[in-house]
Amino acid sequence: MSSKTIVITRPSGQGRQLSETLQTSLVKSGIAKESFPRIIALPLLTIVPKSEDALSHRLIQALQSADLAIFVSPNAIECTLRLIEKPWQDLANHLIPIGVMGGSSMTALKNHGIGTESAPTSVILPQDNAHWDSEGLWLELQKLQWNWPDKKVLIFKGEGGRDWLAETLKNAGAQVEAISVYKRVPLALDNPAWHDIHEIDFAQSLWLLTSSEAVRYLGQASLKLELATAICPHHNIADAAKQVGFGKVLTCEPGDDALIAASQAWAAI
Repeated sequence: MSSKTIVITRPSGQGRQLSETLQTSLVKSGIAKESFPRIIALPLLTIVPKSEDALSHRLIQALQSADLAIFVSPNAIECTLRLIEKPWQDLANHLIPIGVMGGSSMTALKNHGIGTESAPTSVILPQDNAHWDSEGLWLELQKLQWNWPDKKVLIFKGEGGRDWLAETLKNAGAQVEAISVYKRVPLALDNPAWHDIHEIDFAQSLWLLTSSEAVRYLGQASLKLELATAICPHHNIADAAKQVGFGKVLTCEPGDDALIAASQAWAAI
């Protein structure tokens, strides 16, 4: 039996989906039984949607005059649509285009029928998945050649997080309103989910890190991260992993497919 462990650090729902897909991919890859890793879930952050009636009213009112809506993550999409409780194209008397930063967000929109309507909502996504981030979305937005001082942009996000895109849009002259639709709650350090982590061989562990905030929180735990390997789909996350002491930090392209491919390569060594 292998002593290798892969630790998935996403919030529970997303982490479970990645874990199941990774497990299936590892089986199909034909990795020998003696090399097959154990997969452990460690949801470092829990996504808690906001549900205030006042916030729901604020969202709907703000969308009436919006020229663009930006969702920073799939969580932002799910939490916003839960608050709105009506089809996207029924929100205003005009079609509101949407900006997203990655493939997972595009999938989340499609799951709600957004972008696949008979007269599709325009969805703006960085074309190069190596730039599935705020900077990549800004590059795409500039191609619109909009007169930003005439535009109102709503950004749906969680509490905290990066403000780079909001500041960039403001500097371009846009009227920007950032609305927090969820908060992130760190996993308590005495939560039973940590028990299995303390028993692993850190030198034989691979950590899939997909959130800089989660990585910084991980650094507060007393773990032998200097022995462990991390895979990160963005340079900001990789920088955070180095700062909290991971011994080896690898980067891959954004998206679950790249994370799974990198995990398979590590497991096969």
